Amino acid sequence: MYRILIVEDDRVIAQTLASHLCRWDYETKCVEDFKNVAKEFRQYDPQLVLLDIMLPFFNGFHWCQEIRRFSKAPIVFLSSANDNMNIVMAMNMGGDEFIEKPFDLNVVTAKVQAILRRTYSFQGTVNVMEYRGAVLNLNDATFVKGGQKAELTKNEFRILQMLLENAGRIVSRDSIITRLWESDEFIDDNTLTVNVARLRKKLEQIGLAGMIKTKKGIGYMVEL
Repeated sequence: MYRILIVEDDRVIAQTLASHLCRWDYETKCVEDFKNVAKEFRQYDPQLVLLDIMLPFFNGFHWCQEIRRFSKAPIVFLSSANDNMNIVMAMNMGGDEFIEKPFDLNVVTAKVQAILRRTYSFQGTVNVMEYRGAVLNLNDATFVKGGQKAELTKNEFRILQMLLENAGRIVSRDSIITRLWESDEFIDDNTLTVNVARLRKKLEQIGLAGMIKTKKGIGYMVEL
């Protein structure tokens, strides 16, 4: 389930958006502390942000810049300030889309779906696995968290997929090697160790250090 952070000062609009998107199986959160939008973003770690321009304390342009310092998650501006200058500024600050108020909820939903599809590269039926807010795309072997993407090799992808399929359970090294033998490469115990080390490094780069646990003498696991 994809998480959407709604940064909208009008509580009626915010709740209407949240309720509508929940009916489409999105998880939503409305920002409460407009002095600390970036902090709420970090805590919630959404896959997409709906961001108004006119906000208390700091405007949406400010928060877009702040979020862009540490995340590539798509940001959709919502505003009645729809003159060309504001639209251009929204895009230049790092926004991905601009939706004019008043808006049709179905249009918002369609744009959200299109941006998520484009950003996280899934087509047709959703062919992904999710783990604590991170998404493994089974179509293109990418692992995405908070807009940050790890490009995985064939072996890294198969290792991670197998661990996620068995989340909460130990997967033996022999079982993983057997899975990897489906490729054309020669896989032995040392090769597996090297692949897991490389995978861990990539996971660390997108904020998932320690995701893969080693069970000495047995294998690996990811905890639920």
